[in-house]
Amino acid sequence: MNKKMNKEKNKSCGKSSCGACGGAVYGLGFLGSAIYYVSTANGFWAGVLGILKAIVWPAFLVYEAFKFLGI
Repeated sequence: MNKKMNKEKNKSCGKSSCGACGGAVYGLGFLGSAIYYVSTANGFWAGVLGILKAIVWPAFLVYEAFKFLGI
C-alpha cells in the first residue's frame, strides 16, 4: 500500500516544472535592471530606489509596451 502511494505522489510532482523558466527570466531581468539602475544612480537613496524599481521591472515593461501599442 505504501509503495502505491509513493508512485502516485511522484507522478503529480513532475507536472508543475514549467514555471521554473519564468523564474529564471525574472531573475536575470532583476539582476540586469538592478545593475543598470544602481550604476546610473547619483546617490545612495537613488540606488535604493533603483533596487526597488528592479523588483517591479515587469510592470515597467508592460506599461511601455502598452504605451507603444497605443492600448
